[in-house]
Amino acid sequence: MPEPVEGHFSFFILHLYLNMFSFFKRKHLDPFPFQILKTDYHSHIIPGIDDGSPDAETSIMLIKGLMDLGYQNFVGTPHVMEDIWQNNTETINAAHQILQLSLQDNGIDKNIRQGAEYLVDGNFEQLLADKKKLLTIKDNWVLIEISFIQPPKQLHNVIFEMQMQGYQPVFAHPERYNYYQTKKDELQKVKTAGCLFQSNLLSFLGYYGPDVLKLSEWLIAQGMTDIVGTDLHHENHLNALRNLKLTPALKNLLDSNSFKSLISA
Repeated sequence: MPEPVEGHFSFFILHLYLNMFSFFKRKHLDPFPFQILKTDYHSHIIPGIDDGSPDAETSIMLIKGLMDLGYQNFVGTPHVMEDIWQNNTETINAAHQILQLSLQDNGIDKNIRQGAEYLVDGNFEQLLADKKKLLTIKDNWVLIEISFIQPPKQLHNVIFEMQMQGYQPVFAHPERYNYYQTKKDELQKVKTAGCLFQSNLLSFLGYYGPDVLKLSEWLIAQGMTDIVGTDLHHENHLNALRNLKLTPALKNLLDSNSFKSLISA
């Protein structure tokens, strides 16, 4: 028997009330306190050498935007990929110098650190084999990423070799690798191997989709997230970051003693 019309109406009112409650609950979350982080360890603000900022003028705009959010220090981490962005220390240093001169011309007293985001591929393995000095994002921290299609079979060997050479591997945006959605145990193995985990702040906005959002929150719940960064490439990313709220997951991260000790070190 069909439900009475008033039953449908009552359900509609309840559904509307719950949606409004959820909306206002989200609306009243505090803005994310970027100033607590101080340093953005993952960004593509070094101009003209990857899919990030195309020129110094854009870099200045992006850096000013990050400063307005509350960041004080910046690390440019251009991609190093043998098949796409064939960067090396020399190309990165040259582009970094262009950026530093542009900062001076614009009266911005900031020294941007030049790091890199190394894809774990044949080129990176060769750099390790040749014991080439790697660009770091802090102290001995080296930012690495892996293919979005499938994890490299040699990942754990590479992590071990990095550690043997005195580097601390920092695993970029683990929540964005879709194949880990159903293989969280494999992600835990990467963590146990000795990596610091760096999540993208945009992940907590749902910018990359709901599955990435869920995995980023799961990583925090498991105590596996060590660093958060912008992974800033362009103005659209900057505009999205302006809408970031202090969600319960992010608040738990900022309140955790391990996170506090790491960002203050």
